[in-house]
Amino acid sequence: MPRRTKIVATLGPATDTDRALDDLIAAGTDLVRVNFSHGVFGDHARRIEQVRAAAARAGRVVGILGDLRGPKVRIERFAAGNAMLVEGAAFALDPAFDPAGGTDRVVGVAYESLPKDVSPGDTLLLNDGLISLEVLRVEGTRVHTRVLSGGELGDMKGLNKLGGGLSARALTHKDREDIRMAAELGVDYLAVSFVRNADDVREAWELMRAAGGEGRIVAKIERREAIENLRAIVESSAAVMVARGDLGVEVGYAELTGLQKHIIRLARTHNRLVITATQMMESMIHAPVPTRAEVSDVANAVMDDTDAVMLSAETAIGRHPGRVVRAMAQVIVGAEKWQKSNRPDMQRGDGYLKHTDEAIAAAVMYTANHLDVKAIVALTESGSTALWMSRIRSDIPIYAFTRHAATQRRVTLYRGVYPVAFDVTHTQAERLYSAIFERVLGEGLAAEGDLIIVTKGELSGVSGGTNSMKIIKVQRVPA
Repeated sequence: MPRRTKIVATLGPATDTDRALDDLIAAGTDLVRVNFSHGVFGDHARRIEQVRAAAARAGRVVGILGDLRGPKVRIERFAAGNAMLVEGAAFALDPAFDPAGGTDRVVGVAYESLPKDVSPGDTLLLNDGLISLEVLRVEGTRVHTRVLSGGELGDMKGLNKLGGGLSARALTHKDREDIRMAAELGVDYLAVSFVRNADDVREAWELMRAAGGEGRIVAKIERREAIENLRAIVESSAAVMVARGDLGVEVGYAELTGLQKHIIRLARTHNRLVITATQMMESMIHAPVPTRAEVSDVANAVMDDTDAVMLSAETAIGRHPGRVVRAMAQVIVGAEKWQKSNRPDMQRGDGYLKHTDEAIAAAVMYTANHLDVKAIVALTESGSTALWMSRIRSDIPIYAFTRHAATQRRVTLYRGVYPVAFDVTHTQAERLYSAIFERVLGEGLAAEGDLIIVTKGELSGVSGGTNSMKIIKVQRVPA
């Protein structure tokens, strides 16, 4: 059986050669992530062009996920490049301080509203929570703190407030410019960082469409405020990302695993996609094999039915990007074997169906899970029928037969769905099933005599028009 859970690999210096990209795709990468926090338009355009060329060489379809930087709150720079903070010592954060003159007593902050967003008793976390500070008082622009947990602190490290509460808007001026760039580059998905509420997501949709882009919006869940507004955020997004780095810092690591499961479950019951990300195989930035804890982490996300797992620094700057993807693929396949031993869960959402094609998708999956069906072929324009099918757990592969390159790339994120180029509008009705058999047999998707289910609409080429399913036996077409 093909691997159902998809792999997102982040591009970076380690993947900049054609050889590295060829290996990354051969290893099983389904989508690549372009991180707009680093580089300029030319860098991103070059990398995306390289990926598309590598995918063409491999005969694969690979999706593109752009990732906005967002309002990442960071300290400024130290005069000496770093500073050692000692437990119990006084330390100040000041947006008005010299951005290059930090010391072990005070450092600038690239966030003017910090003094307004904190109060005495608050806990501030630096460098992904490795250093913690207690706020003592606020005087003008300066936030005076006491070091609770010290250590070496370098330039431009992130700053979070335990429990959330920083008021920074999700979309910065740079993000708005980057959305226009993402539209021009033709990304398939665009991740919005530090989303607070559904309005942030809707604004991103509007900016993407105004720029002429067709990319779907992914809401990154990494703030306490996002958890409080989670249902509305999920409903307004095409997908969500469990961004466990900053989320773990803001909510506390003890809650993180439970929240991850909750977010995945909520996304799937609302027919949304979900990506699990951050430090999934962090040790493999340098090591040739993952730790056992990392193996369990990836497997746990897979068995929670995440659509995709994401690699960040592991592939962007790691020593062996292709090896990391292969290791992740092996872990996914191992976890999915255990899922097969359980009967599929047909419960989804509140049980009510709003669309005809959604009803067809539910009927297909119920039938496929209770009949010896080898594959599902969805003739689709937008990919929506295949998406609805993928929300119901099954080990039966779903093939999205579509003429649209954008839809082919989009479904690379759908769990258990695989794109197949097929132009139904050029196929006469009486030859339709013969053409499907030719493709199914030619691609090795099923064997002669196997049962498959085909979904289609009465009017070919109409998005959202799927209204029928047919159970057929694969036959070899006479020459």
